[in-house]
Amino acid sequence: MPTYDYACSACESEFTVEKAITDDSKSPCPRCESEETRRQISRTSFVLKGGGWYDDGYGSTPSPSPSPSPSPSPSPSAASATTSDSTSSDD
Repeated sequence: MPTYDYACSACESEFTVEKAITDDSKSPCPRCESEETRRQISRTSFVLKGGGWYDDGYGSTPSPSPSPSPSPSPSPSAASATTSDSTSSDD
């Protein structure tokens, strides 16, 4: 069952109440029995520990990114050989 922290406006005491979510949101102060209490925001006790849900496949794993492949570029000697062949055929 969840616990809720309250602060009393009349006597300024703070207290914790364990009750169901569907119960009334107001709780009287156990010290002065005043109805002027307000619920406080407090830390949660919910903690994910260990592999559990992640190891079961519910976590996302990064997809492998493709490594960039170098684009083939002609070597300078190959480029000059093709131009010299085209000029020598004019004879």
